[in-house]
Amino acid sequence: MDAEKRDAVTSIRVRYAECDPMQVAHHSTYLIWFEAGRADLCRLRGIDYTAMERSGLFLPVVEARCRYVASAHYDELLVLTTTIVEIKRRTVRFGYRLVREAQLVAEGETYQMLVDAKGRPTAFPADLYDRFQP
Repeated sequence: MDAEKRDAVTSIRVRYAECDPMQVAHHSTYLIWFEAGRADLCRLRGIDYTAMERSGLFLPVVEARCRYVASAHYDELLVLTTTIVEIKRRTVRFGYRLVREAQLVAEGETYQMLVDAKGRPTAFPADLYDRFQP
């Protein structure tokens, strides 16, 4: 897989509903944007998350971190790059970098664990593990 196809690049237009009364994006919105980046990354790597869930496998977030560097405002166009930082037997760590033009707006990570339908940690099947390789 090409390096440029390993990371997902997602364009995000800050919507009015995502802002506080000063038209600054609310801090909680960044985690929603991170989720959009993860979904794009999964699609890019041929991971059908809906099919994965139908088969009884889920990837809940067990830890999230976001460092806010600059404010994002209503109607600004942001670019989110989502990467896979590491994968282990049962866990995967995603990295996020959100920019406006050349300025860093925020960066963060989510740590997720593969669980079965009963919420028990389980190992990645080999094909899924391979698709999540950094």
